[in-house]
Amino acid sequence: MARGSSASAAKESRQPKPPKLPRKPASALAERYTTVDGFSVFYRESPDPTPDARVMMHVHGFGLSGRYLLPTAQVLSDEFHTLVPDLPGFGRSAKAGALLDVPDLAHAAARFLDSMGIERATLVGNSMGCPVICEFAYRYPERIDRAILVSPAGGLYNQPLRRAMAQLTKDGPREPRKMVTVATPDYLRFGVPSTFKMFKALTEYPTLERLLALTIPTLVVLGDRDPLLPGPERVKEVAAQTDNHVLVVRIEGAAHAINFSHPGELSNVIRLFMEDKPIVDDPDSPGQATVYEIHRGTYHPPAQAG
Repeated sequence: MARGSSASAAKESRQPKPPKLPRKPASALAERYTTVDGFSVFYRESPDPTPDARVMMHVHGFGLSGRYLLPTAQVLSDEFHTLVPDLPGFGRSAKAGALLDVPDLAHAAARFLDSMGIERATLVGNSMGCPVICEFAYRYPERIDRAILVSPAGGLYNQPLRRAMAQLTKDGPREPRKMVTVATPDYLRFGVPSTFKMFKALTEYPTLERLLALTIPTLVVLGDRDPLLPGPERVKEVAAQTDNHVLVVRIEGAAHAINFSHPGELSNVIRLFMEDKPIVDDPDSPGQATVYEIHRGTYHPPAQAG
């Protein structure tokens, strides 16, 4: 064997190997690892996306992995090339050397798409994932088609930390019981020190400024039972602050983790938004929740009939 080949083999042997995949997949999506900036990143993906399918990446919330996003992501995975990564430092992905802030997470999301060979995507976020998407759109406007912000969090209404914790405590009983079994391992893995550092990063992030600066079609989905969000009047006041591209939809009966608790209603709203159709209730989820539009920005694409 040549010296160069021997050195190359030795170098490869020193490369960190990705952790083993879970024995039992959490959904029908394929489970894989990739490398982002030297860190092992776990993600889930549509098993066999069609070549012309639009790419849709789902971005998780504070302290959580992408697992709780799977109910909605799986429903949409046949129509869209679906990606659900655990961002570095979260879930099954490797811990970052230094705790990531919102701009770092937006950069990691872009680098994740690089690892997939994907130039542009629609981004769907929940809670903290929404500020990450806003920052992604601010830094990489040419790489995002549309933004879907579900239960956006991280603004003044969630500060200080004790208020946010009280809101989360109030939200817990409003979520499906199974959410506890999904979220608890993620929170324990994330850890208390990371929680305080990440919350500080969120308080320093200009969430509202970035949201109002969006210049792409943007869907905001709110639950009327979400204690982490202000009332409807404040939402309308904020939405009307600028002529923008934002469409705001409310789901009655939903709390904060809508992606987990109401996948039928949410995926229906997302499909209608992606096709610029009027927002109507999901006919396949009768009696579960009521969906209605509460604001359509001046520059948002008009609803197309049919």
